[in-house]
Amino acid sequence: MRTPSGLPRRQRLIGVWLLISGLSLFGGAFVALWLDSRLAPTGAERLALWGGCLSASGLCFFLGLLLERRLLSPLRHLQVQVARMVASPDARDDYRPEGWLSDLGPDLLRLREHWRQDRAQLAGAHAEGARGAARIRQELEALLQVLETPLLLCDRHRRLLLYNQAAETLFTDHPGLGLGKRLEGLFELASLTDALDHLPADGSPRELMIPLDDRWLHGCLRRVPQSDHETLITLTDSTAAWHCEMGTRASLADGLIAVRRHGAGLSSAAEALTQVRPAARTSERATGHEGEQQTPLNARLAAVIAEEGAGLGRAIDRLGDAVEALQRQGGRLAPLWSNDLWQALNDHLTRSPLALTPIGMPAWFKADAPALLVMLGALAIRLGDLADVRHMDAEVCLGNKRVYLDLIWLGAPLTQHQLAGWKTLRLDALPLSPRVEDLLRQHASDLWSLQDDDGRHARLRLPMPAAERVGAPPTRAAPRPEFHDFGIADLPPPDAELAACSLAQLEVVAFDTETTGLALRQGDRVISIGACRIVNGRLLADDTFDMRVDPGRSIPPASTAIHGLTDSDVLGAPPLSQALPRFRDYLGDAVILAHNAAFDLLALQPPGAGITLDMPVLDTLLLSRALDPSIDGHDLDSLASRYALSFAEGTRHTALGDARVTAELWLAMRTRLEARGIETLADALTLQSSAFDREDASA
Repeated sequence: MRTPSGLPRRQRLIGVWLLISGLSLFGGAFVALWLDSRLAPTGAERLALWGGCLSASGLCFFLGLLLERRLLSPLRHLQVQVARMVASPDARDDYRPEGWLSDLGPDLLRLREHWRQDRAQLAGAHAEGARGAARIRQELEALLQVLETPLLLCDRHRRLLLYNQAAETLFTDHPGLGLGKRLEGLFELASLTDALDHLPADGSPRELMIPLDDRWLHGCLRRVPQSDHETLITLTDSTAAWHCEMGTRASLADGLIAVRRHGAGLSSAAEALTQVRPAARTSERATGHEGEQQTPLNARLAAVIAEEGAGLGRAIDRLGDAVEALQRQGGRLAPLWSNDLWQALNDHLTRSPLALTPIGMPAWFKADAPALLVMLGALAIRLGDLADVRHMDAEVCLGNKRVYLDLIWLGAPLTQHQLAGWKTLRLDALPLSPRVEDLLRQHASDLWSLQDDDGRHARLRLPMPAAERVGAPPTRAAPRPEFHDFGIADLPPPDAELAACSLAQLEVVAFDTETTGLALRQGDRVISIGACRIVNGRLLADDTFDMRVDPGRSIPPASTAIHGLTDSDVLGAPPLSQALPRFRDYLGDAVILAHNAAFDLLALQPPGAGITLDMPVLDTLLLSRALDPSIDGHDLDSLASRYALSFAEGTRHTALGDARVTAELWLAMRTRLEARGIETLADALTLQSSAFDREDASA
């Protein structure tokens, strides 16, 4: 096999050179011996004879050596440097033209500089033209991060173009969520497909109840007007509302029926009693036994009134309990972390001289946070003025089913008369100016004051409903940049001929495995799988798969010395039979990419695995050998050095770390492939197959 420039493979060229030199040497020696035996020269004549016969072999050897050092080796170095420049004009310049090619140095330098200038001018033009779009995109991303409603945007082929943080939270650990993935991976619902097919083009909404595991989602579907059939889907978790409808509100409805029944009974009994009493008094006067005893009918009606009255009281009690429960679980009462409340309260009091110091252990509770903040601020300011203090402590105390919010100051507790007056205080900063007692009723709470055990400090105590949460809230992760990619809408439809898909539009998953050893057919097993995704020519930063696997056998120390994984690292990890279906879900419809893919595919598909990875496979090792057959070294380290790629600290020989570099290597090689007319997946697979019969390089 020859390169496009016609240069033979280096090893073959060296072999031919050494063969010709050797044949020339032995041929010259044979001729010299024959002439020496026939002519029998002596002295200088003999030396001239031998020198002349052997000069051809020496000349051949030295000419080959000269060509290697002055032409062939500089050509190889030039090929490496040009390959680097094609991948990136900013790649380091390790091989300057030398030998007979040294005159190309200034031209190559000028070519590099012109390339950089052209790229800089093009980047500037793109930046100038996209500045407005970038600003809109940033505003959109900021809005998406704070939007609490899960939101999905899909194209006409139902591939995800955009989703927000709330959607990622709703579908936590769901393998079907990801840019470029299809809605069918999230929802298995025929009615959703039918609704998407019949959405009106004017943006009118269609509502749908969608099951997700053990929850019900209320979906609102809209066609984006004047778009290429993009669809916006907003989701609301209706499970809580459903339970509320079937729980507290059902209790309210039952209680109302009971109240009406008992009320009707009381009314009927009272009406009958009013009609019976005059008749009874007339009968008594006629018989002369007036007032001696109550008639049986009167007694029966009195019993009915007493029974219905008692039933009405019980129904009213149940109705009151249901109303209180509804207030406690109202949609405005949300879990709140006490430290967040105290910090927000200090911020609220910045214009007053009062300052709060949180003490004790923080806890979760339920509250209407905006209303509670205004109420506590008003009470704290009034308390500070009354007790003449500028500093108070804020503490959370845990009760049985309540959490007590305490404001502590140095002084005497408040009287009941003072607290009663404070409860009538109106909070004008809130809509409709509710009173303090209205907010207390909303939280099923009260307000009282007590003396501390030390006799010096007093507390203003406010009980709150406890929340069924423990531990501090997690630190909010930095917003991911890969929540949207509108270029996905321009990709070919999923049912298009994949082989004709361009390399730039391929969805690719680069993966790697770590194993207990290299003898897979003799029992070595996978211990780690790592993968990352390339969508629309972008390597997604956080769309990764990283899982340890229990190999069912011990990891040899020799393997641990390479990848650093020990038996304790895979203790409790799922076996391959459980890990492989998760990895298959992560792959979706993507083309898979690996370095020395034959090894990794064999590792993931041992006999009896039950799952076949039957999608197209790209192999960077084979592609590199097909691109540069005259260059030695196609292992991952050599290629990373050749294309100026680097492994993050501590990630070499980790599955995810090697997968990331393999993905970056593919993006660098893709430019060279396209420069050679390799533009589709079919072209790349054809080129790759041409390297199957070549000598394997170590991976």
